[in-house]
Amino acid sequence: MRGATDAERPARRVQVRNQGSTTSADVITATRGSKMAAAMDWWLWSLVLLSLTAETSAFYVPGVAPINFHQNDPVEIKAVKLTSSRTQLPYEYYSLPFCQPSKITYKAENLGEVLRGDRIVNTPFQVLMNSEKKCEVLCNQSNKPVTLTVEQSRLVAERITEDYYVHLIADNLPVATRLELYSNRDSDDKKKEKDVQFEHGYRLGFTDVNKIYLHNHLSFILYYHREDMEEDQEHTYRVVRFEVIPQSIRLEDLKADEKSSCTLPEGTNSSPQEIDPTKENQLYFTYSVHWEESDIKWASRWDTYLTMSDVQIHWFSIINSVVVVFFLSGILSMIIIRTLRKDIANYNKEDDIEDTMEESGWKLVHGDVFRPPQYPMILSSLLGSGIQLFCMILIVIFVAMLGMLSPSSRGALMTTACFLFMFMGVFGGFSAGRLYRTLKGHRWKKGAFCTATLYPGVVFGICFILNCFIWGKHSSGAVPFPTMVALLCMWFGISLPLVYLGYYFGFRKQPYDNPVRTNQIPRQIPEQRWYMNRFVGILMAGILPFGAMFIELFFIFSAIWENQFYYLFGFLFLVFIILVVSCSQISIVMVYFQLCAEDYRWWWRNFLVSGGSAFYVLVYAIFYFVNKLDIVEFIPSLLYFGYTALMVLSFWLLTGTIGFYAAYMFVRKIYAAVKID
Repeated sequence: MRGATDAERPARRVQVRNQGSTTSADVITATRGSKMAAAMDWWLWSLVLLSLTAETSAFYVPGVAPINFHQNDPVEIKAVKLTSSRTQLPYEYYSLPFCQPSKITYKAENLGEVLRGDRIVNTPFQVLMNSEKKCEVLCNQSNKPVTLTVEQSRLVAERITEDYYVHLIADNLPVATRLELYSNRDSDDKKKEKDVQFEHGYRLGFTDVNKIYLHNHLSFILYYHREDMEEDQEHTYRVVRFEVIPQSIRLEDLKADEKSSCTLPEGTNSSPQEIDPTKENQLYFTYSVHWEESDIKWASRWDTYLTMSDVQIHWFSIINSVVVVFFLSGILSMIIIRTLRKDIANYNKEDDIEDTMEESGWKLVHGDVFRPPQYPMILSSLLGSGIQLFCMILIVIFVAMLGMLSPSSRGALMTTACFLFMFMGVFGGFSAGRLYRTLKGHRWKKGAFCTATLYPGVVFGICFILNCFIWGKHSSGAVPFPTMVALLCMWFGISLPLVYLGYYFGFRKQPYDNPVRTNQIPRQIPEQRWYMNRFVGILMAGILPFGAMFIELFFIFSAIWENQFYYLFGFLFLVFIILVVSCSQISIVMVYFQLCAEDYRWWWRNFLVSGGSAFYVLVYAIFYFVNKLDIVEFIPSLLYFGYTALMVLSFWLLTGTIGFYAAYMFVRKIYAAVKID
């Protein structure tokens, strides 16, 4: 992430790039001369402008007022958790022997914070607004240092070797460590430019030559913005940035007095504080506070944490995705305008009797194309869960794009997703009930129960098994038992009744009107070519939708597994729309090829093939695990692949449902256009 001073530069570059891309898109539209392509072009670029508007908006929850501080008002420093990308197991702050206040008070977390492993608690740091502190000692009892037992020393050393980070917050702003990198190393020193980036939290310690050192001194740097006030009023301040410089200073180099003050060593003569895991260790926990005035306003204070330096990569992803959509649109235009019109014109000729006797292609299977498939209850249940997921994801991304679910609102994204999935059960049940009746189903109560429990039951079962392993590690990422009971109550008290309600009305509604009748005796299916194999179809159908979103997938994985913030929901919304369009188009192409091969068993096959991009997501997750993460232990690996399996399953349901309904509409349209006696 770049500093706040660079926040406006990517936006300007994006606008220039946007204008040039619009011109090229107009040329493509003019050469094709297709009304459909022109409409899609206008629609996509209007969404691009919408994503830009969402990106430049302020990153705070609307309606949340800033906190005004006066001179020497206390600014509370709270601890969130300890995290590591190597273990994927968060821990509470006081799981390590840090200095504790006289009374430990935990903040009431929402559901999302509990599921993320956040345990926000107060700390003994005493920070006053615009008041400097050179050096202050924590845990000061009669000027005695803190003694870590052998067990505590071993635990601290283990956490340091596992690359754990400590996360603190001040006025809801997370602490960050400034990293100054030189972009052009090969040039002269005078031409070197500093590239300022920020690391979330600070490292617990470091290792050097098989020795372990602890960061026991924290230099807090807080930035404030002075608010404009009238002459007779006292100035107020707002916290706009929270940085820390962690240091390791050994006990002998720190001089402490009885007033909890200390003196830091001058220059670089001090040695770091070593932690020997085989014996007791004595040390001081100290901190200092420095305040600086900043021009950054409160509404823009999250820009430092959220501004990414690779906005151009996102635009490359968007342009790549648009090219994929136009490529699929060209294939569809060729199929629909040329092939289908020719087929329908030939099929509707009633003068030549020989032509009607020599039917071939997709019209030949008109008497079997709407024959109900095997296991219609399971198919309709999975599609109902897919509709439930689709509605939930669409609303969450759209609301997040408006800035109401930004990282400044902790846990709001996950909390909103959980509640929306429960309430979207009425739409999932309605679609599943209507499709189940269309497929000649009769046991609607059993179908509603299957819809409400099949997918959520698999998710809950996997999460419960993984949670048992997290419990064994005493991690704060383990969902507490009362929270699990609350989730079960939400499932059976909100989602299940709503699914039954929607299923009841969907089952009573008129089923989908199929344009042709189904023969009593199914016709024989000819031997299929090798490229019509189901697995080959999954590979072919999944590559283009995956190619439209794989760059965005990298940033999502980084946010989930490497403790990074994700906030470009405007890009994500646009990529989601492109994913929906590409899945629909490739599904129509695949079902057309299948019907031309006189294979009318398209229901299950289309659902599986349309979700083929989930297979590539799984392959990418394995690649990411091997090349990007440094996980070597069994339980973190189990957690990664367990949660990845849930992501792949959900993505398969989502894309499979989108492709199925697009293909179903296409099949009904083409068979309604031909005259069949």
